[in-house]
Amino acid sequence: MFGVGLPEMAVIAVVAVLVFGPDRLPDLARQAGRLARQLRTMANSARDDLRSELGPEYADLELRDLDPRTLVRKHILEAMDEEDDAERPARKSRSLAANELPPYDAEAT
Repeated sequence: MFGVGLPEMAVIAVVAVLVFGPDRLPDLARQAGRLARQLRTMANSARDDLRSELGPEYADLELRDLDPRTLVRKHILEAMDEEDDAERPARKSRSLAANELPPYDAEAT
């Protein structure tokens, strides 16, 4: 979780108790939880509004799909796959006979 392990969480908890005091910590935790719920609700609402505005062809839209890095990576990988498929000739493979040696290319080794 964000590169924070158990020892770091313990230090954060001790500092929080020292700074805010044990009396105010439950209230602050409650407020943080409420804020997280409100942010999640707002994000879901924005996603639903975007889906409804774009129409039924974008019903499966996820906000992660709109990340420019993801879009570029997706299109580059698709283009590379298409190039590989176009360059690679169709090869027929066959099984070797019982005492048959595999093909050997003296120039390749």
